[in-house]
Amino acid sequence: MLSGKTSLSRQDSVEKKHPYSDLPDYAFWKQAVAQVSIDLLEPVQEVPFKISRTDKVATAGSCFAQHISKRLRKNGFCFLVTEASNDKDESLESYDFSALYGNVYTARQLLQLFDRAFGYFTPIDSFWLLNESRYCDPFRPRLKPNGYATIEALTEERERHFQAVREMFSTLDVFVFTLGLTECWRSKLDGAVYPIAPGVAGGCFAADKYEFVNFTVDEVVNDLKQFVAKLRLINPKAKLILTVSPVPLVATYEKQHVLLSTTYSKSVLRVAAEMVATEFGGVSYFPSYEIITGSYNRGRYFAADLRTVTEEGVDHVMSVFMKNITEGHLAEQNLGDYDEEMLALSEIACDEIALEKNRS
Repeated sequence: MLSGKTSLSRQDSVEKKHPYSDLPDYAFWKQAVAQVSIDLLEPVQEVPFKISRTDKVATAGSCFAQHISKRLRKNGFCFLVTEASNDKDESLESYDFSALYGNVYTARQLLQLFDRAFGYFTPIDSFWLLNESRYCDPFRPRLKPNGYATIEALTEERERHFQAVREMFSTLDVFVFTLGLTECWRSKLDGAVYPIAPGVAGGCFAADKYEFVNFTVDEVVNDLKQFVAKLRLINPKAKLILTVSPVPLVATYEKQHVLLSTTYSKSVLRVAAEMVATEFGGVSYFPSYEIITGSYNRGRYFAADLRTVTEEGVDHVMSVFMKNITEGHLAEQNLGDYDEEMLALSEIACDEIALEKNRS
């Protein structure tokens, strides 16, 4: 009789065990989110690699990507810059990326940047008219606000730019790319994609030349996979960190509410980043999107316009980044001592904001 009770007790014990019984706290919402102070939430566990002080780190992407480059530089990391502006009268340095490509919002734009720089793709659109006497680069139209006096001057500067881009991709150790959008405009003639719609900051929109596209998960994944493969042909040891911008769309061209389009875009990018990071070694996803948009912070990381990320939000993202993605668990330096310095760190340039121009 006693033996039977013991056997039954053991059976009950076994039956009470289930796949979730021994999972760590970070797997449970209550312990990992609801019971954690807002500023202490760190949704990062194991990472495939960490950035060292000697790693040459390059960045590109949407507006939010500039926060990462500014903070890396501020904290003494080797932020790789292969091209910088010498013209203080124009806002060329405000992008604060590794080269003067401006905002790179989509994975297709990144892939084509690589292909254009290495001579694999030469778009038909080589220039746009900015006004009656000035020209701009269709692929970085807001980089030079006053444009170029001649097509020759534009072409010469573009060749210098491509040389800098080739140097960046060939010599970087870690590339941080922030995915921003799935919506973009492209040429019907050759598939070239642009950072903003033709006619917004140069060029003239024509329905027979340009079309709207909203990329799918499969398309974004394929573009990222092609980019990784091509990058590693010329730089086999290159590592990548993918992030998704938490900044909502300024506007959508889809026939639906901008909130729905924002959700679609960010969902596609988040899934694509996960799929690529899972498939490739040396590719990691960093959750800046989740840190800023998560319900746990009750919206406190967005400014009054509900788009701009606050300094507090950027501080949280970079604190988690520095602690978990850099070697030695380096804490971010105290950046709050100088108001002017903090203002400079929080200012970013955003091509997409031009979409609000000339609205009735």
